[in-house]
Parts: sequence; C-alpha cells; structure tokens
Amino acid sequence: MTGEAWQIVFFTIKISALSTLLILPPGIAIAWLIARRDWPGKAVVETLVMLPLFVPPVATGLILLLLFGRNSPIGSVLNSFGIEIVFTWRAVIIACAVMSFPLLVRTAQTAFQEVNTRFEDIARTLGASEWRVFATISLPLALRGIVAGAVLAFARAMGEFGATTVVAGMIPHKTMTISLSIYQHVQLGQDAAALPLLLVSIAVVFVTVLCGQIISMRKRPR
Repeated sequence: MTGEAWQIVFFTIKISALSTLLILPPGIAIAWLIARRDWPGKAVVETLVMLPLFVPPVATGLILLLLFGRNSPIGSVLNSFGIEIVFTWRAVIIACAVMSFPLLVRTAQTAFQEVNTRFEDIARTLGASEWRVFATISLPLALRGIVAGAVLAFARAMGEFGATTVVAGMIPHKTMTISLSIYQHVQLGQDAAALPLLLVSIAVVFVTVLCGQIISMRKRPR
C-alpha cells in the first residue's frame, strides 16, 4: 500500500461517515412517519425513497448531475454563493448519501414498527407530548435497528461506484474513492495495485458490519 492508496482509503472512510451522518436525521424522520402515520401520498414517498435501490446507479448519478449541474436551478443558486457541487468531494458525499438512504430508511422503519405501541400510548395518557414520546420511548426502543441501518448505509457508501462516477468523476486527490481507484487500476491492467485496496475495503466493511451485528443482537435491558 502506497501513501496515495492510504489517502484514498481514508478519504473513502471519511466520505462514507459524513454521508451517513448527513442522512441520519431525515432518514429517521421519514422512517418514523412511514411506520407510525397514514397520510396522502405515503405510498408514493415510500416508493421514491426506495427507487435508488432499483434504478441503475449511473441513472441516479445522471439525475444528480442534472439537479446540481452549473446550468440547473439548484446549481446556479449554489454557484452564486461560491459553492461547487459537481466533480467535487461534495458530489461524492451526495452520491453516497442518495444511494445508501433507502437502506437506512427501510431498516429504521422496520425497527419503529417493532416497537410496542402500548408503551407510546401509556406515555400519551400520562400527558407526554408526541415529541417526548418519540425521544424517550420510540427512538430508544428502535435504536438497535437504527444503528443497523446506519451500518448498512455506511457499508453501501464505502462501495458506491456508479452514481459517483457520473456526478463526481474520477479526479485524483479530489474525488477518487476506493471503488473508483480499483476500477481505474483494473482498466489499466494494474491488478496488483488494485488488490490491496480491495482487501482493505473488505476488511473495513466486514469490521463495521460485524460491530453493527453485535450491537443489534444485544438484549434490551429489562
């Protein structure tokens, strides 16, 4: 492993962690709304959230490129504040966040659905507000599932390739992640250089998922 390879590894871990933190608040909120509330358009929103799992990643990348490109409304507004998105590290974070978002929402949704509603109803009868019920009962009881979802989101971000390629490109020292670097090495016939990156990425994801499994399997305190 060269110094440049380790830089790519640390960059990928940092981007994956930041993208996971970015989607946690909206992911938890949407998961709770889907699990606990009925409202018009719920099925449509749930379908839209799940779309990145089934649409080709390069198609998702193209959508992001159209949304955040310089000539797009969003891109124009951001550029007026001096904020570049496309072909920067920000684009990598956005691509990883979008591609991993469905895994977080689906897992957190299941966790909220498994929470016994009797505890929430008892809290309401005692005068607790909806926010307090969520913060002191629903969220703690669903925490293991949320952690599992965050772990899956991080692991998905670590392996993101398709959307990142389109919206961020493969720019050395700027947007190059482990997946992009492995692809580039293979394309150039440098399999020996790709192998260490492959092993490191597998090791990081394995340890992360294992920790998530251990946390999710812990028994709740009585």
